Amino acid sequence: MTEKQYKLIGPDGEEVLSAVPGTLGGNRRLKIYGSLDCRSAIGSLPTGYAKHRVFFADEATAIAAGYRPCATCMAAEYRNWVEEAMRSGLL
Repeated sequence: MTEKQYKLIGPDGEEVLSAVPGTLGGNRRLKIYGSLDCRSAIGSLPTGYAKHRVFFADEATAIAAGYRPCATCMAAEYRNWVEEAMRSGLL
């Protein structure tokens, strides 16, 4: 019997197979990551969000892949990201 494989996004932004499911979800098009139970992501599923959904092993991987925190489910991380982006001149 083969072990279940999960498709995750690696730090280089490319898809990798993992024996362990992701702990965070994200949107490939918007480059946002957040919790798997985020009310914003769940509410967007009927609008076609699922076709852009990706998964990450952890927050460090999501950041390395160029994704930003969700403002809804990761408000503190999002505020920190905005402050850093403003200091860096990215916003």
